[in-house]
Amino acid sequence: MSQTLLCFDYGLKSIGVAIGQSITGTASPLFALKANDGVPDWARVQALFDDWIPNRCIVGLPLNMDGTEQPISARARTFANRLQGRFRKPVELWDERLTTVDAKAELFSLGGFKKLEKGKVDSVSACLILQSWFEAQGHAL
Repeated sequence: MSQTLLCFDYGLKSIGVAIGQSITGTASPLFALKANDGVPDWARVQALFDDWIPNRCIVGLPLNMDGTEQPISARARTFANRLQGRFRKPVELWDERLTTVDAKAELFSLGGFKKLEKGKVDSVSACLILQSWFEAQGHAL
C-alpha cells in the first residue's frame, strides 16, 4: 500500500519540509517553515497536512557524530510528539547526521553559493533524511 510521508528537518529558526511516496521510495523538497525558538506556525503545518494528507511523518533527530544526543535532540523529540498529538499520525525520529552538509554540497553543485539559501538547505536536508529512511526500509531504487 502506498503511503505519503512528510519529513521535517527540525531547527530553532527554520524547519525544512519534504514530501515522499513509499511506493516509489522518492522524496522531494518542499520549503522551510519559519520557526520562533523551534515553534512553527501551526496553521502552516495544518495546511501541509490538509494539502498532502500524509500517512506518517519523519522528523530528523540531530545527533553528535558519535551517536549521542545533543541539546537540540530533546527539542526535536518534543516537536515530533506535538506533531503526533496534533495530527494523530505516526511520527518517527530518524538520524539526520550529515544531512545539512550533504544538502549544501548538493545545492552548491547545482549553482554555487547563490543556491545555498537557508530555506533551500533545510528543505533539501529534509529530503535527504526521508531518502535515508526509505533506503533503510528497503525502498531504494
